Amino acid sequence: VGAKKGGARRGRFMAGGGNMGGPKPPPREVRQDMAPKGGYKPVDVRRNVPKSVGRNAWALLIGVGTLSIYGLFNVAARSRQVRGFKEEQERVRQNILPYLQAEEDMLATKRWEKFHKLEAEIMKDRAGWEVGKSVYYTREWMPAMPAECARPN
Repeated sequence: VGAKKGGARRGRFMAGGGNMGGPKPPPREVRQDMAPKGGYKPVDVRRNVPKSVGRNAWALLIGVGTLSIYGLFNVAARSRQVRGFKEEQERVRQNILPYLQAEEDMLATKRWEKFHKLEAEIMKDRAGWEVGKSVYYTREWMPAMPAECARPN
């Protein structure tokens, strides 16, 4: 494919066929684009500028300012409302915490009793084993706080 009768294949990147062949020499005469003799005509930029801004611009400025102030007051009011909701939620959480902790303490006591019964049954053959004695030598122990009381991030 691409081969011609009696000669080598002439493709896109072959000698004499397209991109190969080296750079072309610069033109003999260099022409630079210049301004006409005497320069260009002055451009009248004042023709599109109004002489004064008029009432419409002032009305637009007052309208944008009024809407901006109204929007900022609404944002501030909503922020106060959200802050109030968060404070109320925090107060509810603080007030319900003792009840949740008491419930968790009762459940923990039931679990410990069940655990001690199981421990006594399993370790009955072990001499010198004290049921309920901690294997850790710490001074204080505090029950875990229930997951419902944990403060969300």
